[in-house]
Amino acid sequence: MTKPARVRAAELRGRSWLNTGGRTLSLADLRGRVTVVDFWTFCCINCLHVLDELRPLEEKYGDALVIIGVHSPKFEHERDPQALAAAVERYGVEHPVLDDPNLITWDAFAARAWPTLVVIDPAGYVVSTMAGEGHLEALDAIVGELVAKHTADGTLDTGGPLYVAAPPAETTLRFPGKAIELPGGDVLVTDSARHRLVRLAPDLETVVQAVGTGERGRADGTEPQFNEPQGLALLPAEVAAEVGYDLVVADTVNHLLRGVRLADGAVTTVAGTGRQWRMDNGTTAALDVDLSSPWDLAWFEGRLVIAMAGIHQLWYFDPLARTAGVYAGTTVESLKDGALDQVWMAQPSGLAAAADRLWLVDSETSSLRYVEDGRMHTAVGQGLFDFGHVDGPAADALMQHPLGLAVLPDGRVAVADTYNGALRVYDPQAETVSTLAVDLAEPSDVLVLGGAVWVVESAAHRLAAPDLGEAAVSGRHHRVTRKRTKVAPGALRLEVLFEPAAGQKLDYTFGSPIQVTVSADPPQLLAEGAGKGEELGRDLLLADGIDQGVLQVVAQAATCDAEAEHPACHLTRQDWGVPVEIAEDGVSTLRLVLRA
Repeated sequence: MTKPARVRAAELRGRSWLNTGGRTLSLADLRGRVTVVDFWTFCCINCLHVLDELRPLEEKYGDALVIIGVHSPKFEHERDPQALAAAVERYGVEHPVLDDPNLITWDAFAARAWPTLVVIDPAGYVVSTMAGEGHLEALDAIVGELVAKHTADGTLDTGGPLYVAAPPAETTLRFPGKAIELPGGDVLVTDSARHRLVRLAPDLETVVQAVGTGERGRADGTEPQFNEPQGLALLPAEVAAEVGYDLVVADTVNHLLRGVRLADGAVTTVAGTGRQWRMDNGTTAALDVDLSSPWDLAWFEGRLVIAMAGIHQLWYFDPLARTAGVYAGTTVESLKDGALDQVWMAQPSGLAAAADRLWLVDSETSSLRYVEDGRMHTAVGQGLFDFGHVDGPAADALMQHPLGLAVLPDGRVAVADTYNGALRVYDPQAETVSTLAVDLAEPSDVLVLGGAVWVVESAAHRLAAPDLGEAAVSGRHHRVTRKRTKVAPGALRLEVLFEPAAGQKLDYTFGSPIQVTVSADPPQLLAEGAGKGEELGRDLLLADGIDQGVLQVVAQAATCDAEAEHPACHLTRQDWGVPVEIAEDGVSTLRLVLRA
């Protein structure tokens, strides 16, 4: 049997390099080291998860491993080199990053999804390619084997570090995320890039108190640590008196909720295990559930609602009952309204409660949505791949990756339209959208103080009161297009290919180890085959009269160590949005690879 041909890695080409001290890198500079190329874009929560998955590998292997980030933008704003440089600092990226706005290297490596990881051996050949997140164990095994082999062969040459850190910045705040007004008029801000909370006096400049050491971590007590905290919510006074803390923080990268007592800044973990959610573990005990990148919080209907950006859902947290669980959403990443247990979202990142409605911004669908009477509705937004800066009737209006919002005293909703650098306003009575301010630096939240509107101007590292002047903007409608897979009309066989990793076996302890969920956008695309199942293969039937759409497939497989005395359990999970085009010359079988 002949061995498969080895594929040499493509050259790394783009506009410029970051984190290299001005040096331009090539494949030749990577020879002698194991390389992981990370194709990412800074809007994508899955990409941000991968950045954190890579940190322990960078620490473990040192100069034997080099991570190369290739930034491959989705949104127009992400093509701005200054915005990318800010994101690299904001998210603590400590490896070289290639700015690839025209997707030259993306195409050369045949990347098709955010994120995609490619492992290159010290001789410059591609060893493995994997899409999605959750590959830490697999990457560790592959990198470890390559380091051991090339060390034994004498072909590992670590050389010097390729990463060159930028000089530290001198600002009071660094990439603040969200803000709330405290009793008495002070304002509390999540100083996200410095991993702390900052309490400002009513002048919004004087620092009254800092909560957190400023170092990444998850320590409780009076010297607490956070990891890129975002949303904040005050508890009603009677609830705070009973639970012993005044407000809750969405500690985003720690996948935790933290309670803060304002009197002395003491912090307590109130929800989450610190593990990122991979599947439902059958409990609602708040300290036993896994969370995934909680991004914002709002008190609504007698409990906190959580914007669970990492899994495209809303969750609840009841501080009195000490319970937490799903409030809305299925984990499918898309836009669909309806009953709360059936809706689709895409990275909800901002919440604001009114008396009868819970408003939210769903950043990846660039939409403004709301919950009312147990159902979700979309006020502004058209889907995952449509965005822009367009005012007018809400049905036609467009935003670009909004992250924050607030309900104004007159009932209108102000939106921090982050990637448009604008403050927008939606009028629920007229069902129209207009622009209140422009030229803002990545506004990430909106705050109403004494009737005045303030924004958290994240990339300018400050809170600001912009000059407001309501106007209509008619900008471009951008649409991201992805290559469509041609499929034959009628019957379509779906096969998810999966093999347990070496030394592992499928785990039947809690029933079937396999779960595959299939849905479609539009839902009418599938005449048969939608829903959950316990088989890797499924027969689908495509409906007549629909010529294209997106098949949404979520697959997971539970495994455990085969021979270990105390076997560890593992969950491999991946979700795909596969754009399809119905064509007579299309395939009749669609195969997706779930990589252990």
